Amino acid sequence: MRRFSGHSEPWGHFLDVKINAAEVLQREVRRKAPGRVFFSSVCDPYQPAESRYQISRACLSILLEAGFYPSILTKSKLVRRDFDILKAYENCEVGCTLTTMDENLRFRIEPGSSPTRERIAVLEEACSLGIKTYAFLGPFMPGLSDTDDALDALISAVAQLPLTHFYADKLNPRPGVSYSVLRLVQRCYPSLMGLYRRLLFDEDHYEDYCASLGRRLRHIAAANGIADKLKMAF
Repeated sequence: MRRFSGHSEPWGHFLDVKINAAEVLQREVRRKAPGRVFFSSVCDPYQPAESRYQISRACLSILLEAGFYPSILTKSKLVRRDFDILKAYENCEVGCTLTTMDENLRFRIEPGSSPTRERIAVLEEACSLGIKTYAFLGPFMPGLSDTDDALDALISAVAQLPLTHFYADKLNPRPGVSYSVLRLVQRCYPSLMGLYRRLLFDEDHYEDYCASLGRRLRHIAAANGIADKLKMAF
């Protein structure tokens, strides 16, 4: 996004607040046919600033009233604030990204997110209110959150919830991601540097890894009774 915004700061160290977003959206929905709207792909719709500006809340109300289908994906428990709106509509869904049950690892890779247990509690509450709910599992960190034990711990923690579906994703090797991941691994898990270099810079090795991860995910999902709900994002 720095290419389009003109920021020189590292990703995660700048924020532009679109304070007129709801006003613009109110005009847009009059000209557009209702469809699905994803909240959101570039940054989390419930990052800390949302508690002050309430832009996501305002936009959700506009979309729902206009007949659109907002699909929320977040790592924050702040989304619970808007359950009073969402529970009144069927044309919406709430999802939480869940990466690991290891809280020490979670803090290192997602320092600004809500703890995993709190996100699972968000899903439980949404289900109890009749809100359509799903989970996005991953992206998984090789050698850390992708072991069979780690995958089983994560999947079994949510398998009994009446979620509509589960997505699962692998680590993306694109350059912006690769270098930030390598910095983290070098700082916290230096013994894994060889593994990450092979995965991120050897295409054949990466493809073999993804195939193996997919097989293991399907096996663990089946063991937890959610094979029919699991969708691979790779």
